[in-house]
Amino acid sequence: MIYLDYNATTPCAPEVVEAMLPYFTQKFGNAGSVTHAMGWTAQEAVKNARANIADHLQCEAEEIYFTSGATESCNLAIQGIYNLYNIKGREIICCTTEHKAVLDTYHFLEQQGAIVRHIGVDEAGHIDLEALEQAITDNTILLSIMFANNETGVIHDIRSIGELARKKGVLFFCDATQAVGKLPVSLSELPIDAMAFSGHKLYGPKGIGGLFLRRKKPRVSLQPLFYGGGQERNRRSGTLNVPGIVGMSKAFSLFPDNQAAIAALRDRLEAALLAIRPGFMVNGDTRQRLPHVTNIAFCGVKAEKLLSRVNHELCFSLGSACTAAQQGPSHVLQSMFDDARRLEGSVRFSLGRYTTGSEITETITLLRKALNNL
Repeated sequence: MIYLDYNATTPCAPEVVEAMLPYFTQKFGNAGSVTHAMGWTAQEAVKNARANIADHLQCEAEEIYFTSGATESCNLAIQGIYNLYNIKGREIICCTTEHKAVLDTYHFLEQQGAIVRHIGVDEAGHIDLEALEQAITDNTILLSIMFANNETGVIHDIRSIGELARKKGVLFFCDATQAVGKLPVSLSELPIDAMAFSGHKLYGPKGIGGLFLRRKKPRVSLQPLFYGGGQERNRRSGTLNVPGIVGMSKAFSLFPDNQAAIAALRDRLEAALLAIRPGFMVNGDTRQRLPHVTNIAFCGVKAEKLLSRVNHELCFSLGSACTAAQQGPSHVLQSMFDDARRLEGSVRFSLGRYTTGSEITETITLLRKALNNL
């Protein structure tokens, strides 16, 4: 199998597995056990991991909170901030192309009385900053825009969006699940107040994620989603996943890796597939996007039929892995354009650190044959 679905998940890097293994067996203590050496060892591992991740994200260690993954981080940030700050206002602004973990959370909050305003994108996948500014009112408490889109790879102008949020006096939450580990993210420079990320998107294990909450200028607080032992400074109760935390920390240390080489392979794949037939095109901005992603519209071909021809040999996707079981076109692409042939023919390829040139050559051969047959 040739794996070109790195946006769905990544394999655990061997270095990550090696770092985690002792914490399943010899160093299996609970980080909440403060009365003996096994607990202290686990505590120290968590402390070191938190400091390492904070160093990579250029923030304070106390601003990092560990969760079970990006979906929980998004829910904790969005619901937690809304539940604490809705006395000031009930309006939230988000983008129509956000991940379902964000959109569905806002849909839930609407049932609780929140007013959610959705900002659309242009055909390149970008937000109109003037329209975003006009949407902010005195009742707005939270602005929520992802760092980079999981389907197209389009990168939003996070600095300008954050500066706008500061100017208007609203908090800015950013789902950076697809950006962290692929792009340099400096929280000391970017005006982000809360940010979600995940281990399994950057060659770490599944079941572990993180949430950044700024401590000052502005200080961000939130209401916990659930209660228990008071772990993570009473923001996220529950026994800490020490092996996962250690693994995610090690995964952070892998960046930056061969991003330029990955981008070159992506560009070679993209150029070859576009050349097969006139009318094939890339969805989204090809200049301001993640280095490993391409979303291609094979106009005139049904993407499901293409996938069925090659899915025993190639792994790629029709959209987000979290919505793969749902029928119908991608909500991300529908937000960008209204073209049925383009929508039904669109697929996403996402490459990674283990993708090889020979795999790209074979992929081109397989897809050219399948597309010509279809």
